[in-house]
Amino acid sequence: MTTDLSAQDRRHVWHPFTQAGTAPPPIVIERAEGARLHAADGRVFLDLVSSWWVNLHGHAHPAIAEAIAAQARKLEQVIFADFTHEPAVRLATRLAEELPGALNKVFYSDNGSTAVEVALKMALQYWDNKGQGQRTRYIAFEGGYHGDTVGAMSAGASSGYFRAWERLLFPVHFAPFPATWDGDEEAAAKEQAALDAVKAILRAHPGEFAGFIIEPLVQGASGMRICRPGFLRALAELAREEGALLIFDEVMTGFGRTGPTFACQRAGVEPDLICLSKGISGGFLPLSVTVASDEIHDAFLGRDLDRAFLHGHSYTANPLGCAAGLASLDLTLSESCRRRRQEIEDLHRGRIKGLAGHGRASRLRVMGTIAALDVTGGESGYAAAVGPKLKAFFHERGLLLRPLGNVVYLLPPYCVSDDDLHRAWDVIGQALDDL
Repeated sequence: MTTDLSAQDRRHVWHPFTQAGTAPPPIVIERAEGARLHAADGRVFLDLVSSWWVNLHGHAHPAIAEAIAAQARKLEQVIFADFTHEPAVRLATRLAEELPGALNKVFYSDNGSTAVEVALKMALQYWDNKGQGQRTRYIAFEGGYHGDTVGAMSAGASSGYFRAWERLLFPVHFAPFPATWDGDEEAAAKEQAALDAVKAILRAHPGEFAGFIIEPLVQGASGMRICRPGFLRALAELAREEGALLIFDEVMTGFGRTGPTFACQRAGVEPDLICLSKGISGGFLPLSVTVASDEIHDAFLGRDLDRAFLHGHSYTANPLGCAAGLASLDLTLSESCRRRRQEIEDLHRGRIKGLAGHGRASRLRVMGTIAALDVTGGESGYAAAVGPKLKAFFHERGLLLRPLGNVVYLLPPYCVSDDDLHRAWDVIGQALDDL
């Protein structure tokens, strides 16, 4: 059966972010539970990247599965123009209660890229509706990744992933991202240089900026690059002075990954727009939201249709996804989950210290449940040859770790045990020694 599936996969399935001409056959997964994936060939993998950062509480979590099943027996889908339903209203209400300040208006879509696309479009039309149509520019940050739709790619063009589609992208101004790590003595200087770069961009085009967009605290796809909360607070002040909207892309950092429920809480910053996806449904179903302040929402009110936000998706606010989101949020906000996230961070910090001074590890860093290090002594960046070698090393030892080039990182589901995390750190140490 496994052989048949693999052959049919090779014949008919086009996998993402994969060079099919050189990649080995994908591993067939039959079932999963907790932090473990069970392959059809009998192997078991410890999922330490939360299956592309979406799984918060473990695979096949019974509370989320039961919530979806109960909702499926009641209402599986309804057009969200002209209609509403309880799961969408309840989830929007609870998100607004948890988010800071005036972030009260929840717009549903279906993945992180579209959540960002929505935010960029909202920012542009907000200024049009306010009579400031000259505000058409955006500032983003070097290395940032915001998704794969055209607007999201434009804001992430500096990541280097989108060369094939450069002709589609609109111009965005990029400032340096002040990536830092444990013991980085140049952190303050890098932050000042980044802020000075933003100021220079603003001086060159005064009054022309619709918004700033940034992944707060952690840039994910570019290598789990971390910035300090103080930088985000200074950036927010510059946005306020310019009058531009501040957009936080919390597609990855939301729902506890940095410790608190949202990175904006850890940073002490209230953005004007926030994009949430990945962990929103606990990894069960596609769902995303863009949450706007009351002021932004109210600028779209009026008697003319062209003043409204004319954007939507067939599965907007899907009831099954919203039911999963409610069940996952219950788990995320529980005291036991908050405590567990702190325990994971403490364990990361304890173990990563043991690699300080290792000849093949540098830029050791931890932010909440995320830990990362750079492997030195070879190429750096996403295309570094060491990445596939490390992935194979980890797979052979039953660990789902997927290095970002020469960056090894841990981003586990919150149900992972201390023993499993220690085992992961032991294997990372072995990998570095073998290199």
